[in-house]
Amino acid sequence: MSDGETDREGKLVLIRHGETPWSRVGKHTGVTDLTLTERGEQQARDQGSMLRGHHFALVLCSPRMRARRTSALAGYGHPTIDDDLVEWDYGGYEGVTTAQITQSRDGKPWDLWTDGVIPGETPGETSEQVQERAQRVIDKCTETLMRGEDALLVSHGHFLRMLAVTWAGLPVPSGAVLRLSTGSVCELGYEHDKQAVLRWNCPPDPRVDFN
Repeated sequence: MSDGETDREGKLVLIRHGETPWSRVGKHTGVTDLTLTERGEQQARDQGSMLRGHHFALVLCSPRMRARRTSALAGYGHPTIDDDLVEWDYGGYEGVTTAQITQSRDGKPWDLWTDGVIPGETPGETSEQVQERAQRVIDKCTETLMRGEDALLVSHGHFLRMLAVTWAGLPVPSGAVLRLSTGSVCELGYEHDKQAVLRWNCPPDPRVDFN
């Protein structure tokens, strides 16, 4: 236990789903329901090895196939499905890489956290809407955490980054610096009674004990 950390409150453990065919090539995947690659399935099993023996009083999972498969392979086959944990809806940027988006903007760099998604017939979600979902998820976990118990969230890259900045009280654009790889494991908790990011973007490694 590190200095300033208490055992009065529980922790939020976050796992991003394993690799998919689109994440492997950098395509933005919001509403498209993809399953895992072979590597993604191994990442999920390795996440389970890291968390083996860790008791979670609450397990929430995105309804997307890639998240549910990750949860099952990690050893949490019967999570509570929560629609608030879905990935950012990218609208017209669905299935498009950052390089392609930049090209469509005449070479002007694009940043989801400050520029948002494409306007028009398929506008997707604003950062405010995604943050509202993130806060709702945190609120659903509050009672568990205040009992000193831990909660596990199985979700997606950009959404979990938004959840982290919301948890820590950081400005939304801060999410841009929180790189989050497929199959990674993170932990949010408390430092000197303040909500803090304790561990971030830990790669799936069966040799690592996350307890």
